[in-house]
Amino acid sequence: MGTNEGAAPQPNILAVDDTPANLSLLTSMLKERGYRVRPAPSGALALQAAAAERPSLILLDIGMPEMDGFEVCRRLKADARLKDVPVIFLSAHTDVADKLKAFAVGGVDYVTKPFQFEEVHARVAAHLEICRQRRALEESYQKLAELEKLRDSLVHMMVHDLRTPLSALCAFLDFLKEDAGPALSDDGRNDIEQATAAARKMVDMVSTILDVSKLEAGRLVPRLAAHDVGAIAADVAKSLGALTRDRTLWVEPRSAPAMALVDRELIARVLQNLLANALKFTPTGASISVRVKPAGDVVRVEVKDTGPGIPADQLGRIFDKFGAVEARASGRRYSSTGLGLNFSKLAVEAHGGAIGVDSVEGKGSTFWFTVPRGPAPEESRTVA
Repeated sequence: MGTNEGAAPQPNILAVDDTPANLSLLTSMLKERGYRVRPAPSGALALQAAAAERPSLILLDIGMPEMDGFEVCRRLKADARLKDVPVIFLSAHTDVADKLKAFAVGGVDYVTKPFQFEEVHARVAAHLEICRQRRALEESYQKLAELEKLRDSLVHMMVHDLRTPLSALCAFLDFLKEDAGPALSDDGRNDIEQATAAARKMVDMVSTILDVSKLEAGRLVPRLAAHDVGAIAADVAKSLGALTRDRTLWVEPRSAPAMALVDRELIARVLQNLLANALKFTPTGASISVRVKPAGDVVRVEVKDTGPGIPADQLGRIFDKFGAVEARASGRRYSSTGLGLNFSKLAVEAHGGAIGVDSVEGKGSTFWFTVPRGPAPEESRTVA
């Protein structure tokens, strides 16, 4: 007789009852339905049998001497190897209190005696199927996690190897512009400038991917010191220069520093990402405002644009990794790689802060984040 190697293993059911007639009847009926059944006439023997071979499901009587079904179930659930085995109680106890206690100790179902075998079989089949589906889901999740880890490792390896030649390309383009610039036409110089800008953008993208990986792995730890976040915002806004073109970028002035414990470089990059997105979506002649204010034990930063806003159904994933979100009105992405906002989220959370966005489609967006407040300027100090 051939064997079906691909078939699922035969369910192994542990039937526990101190009444021999009940145990014999239940065992024979289950065997007729194709199950492998192991009878146990006491709680102690049931625990030994379960420890020797993990059952697929347990049918458990409550009213047994020495150790009742409640205690057997408690001990099963205390065993890491057996805690997920479904337990169906079979009992003559009909009190609601007993049923509630059965579920409280970890039972998944309760059938009163005298029982109809068809009902018992239906419940056994249902719970075995639930277990099968749960195992399949866990296996799928594990495979997905392994594939995602492999993908991240490959991306990290390729991106890491790209940074060196890209940096060299930027350097050679700078040399070319300096050495051959006077001999080039205006179009030639413009082509070199555009090529240099594109190469530098690629270097920035590579750096962001690597930094996201480091933040996710906890390897990029912020170097905290007391800084005026308002001053950081003003410096970042100033550095954008010509990118603002014919739009107004306004940083709300403050009468006193807004001190926070931050890594200045990381927070500057967060602001660069938020402002770059705001500039991308703010129409000609409109304005972008940056507001920095202490709020309790945090400093809150708000970047408000007058763009098309973000659809409500996309707000929940705008900070996700590779979760580029588009504005329907313009069809433009808030993050070209889906990493800029994800980096911002990870960087802010690494500071112990929070980040979010408030937006109404057609009425613009306000991206905001908070970071813990720091000492006043005269108390400033680096935090180890």
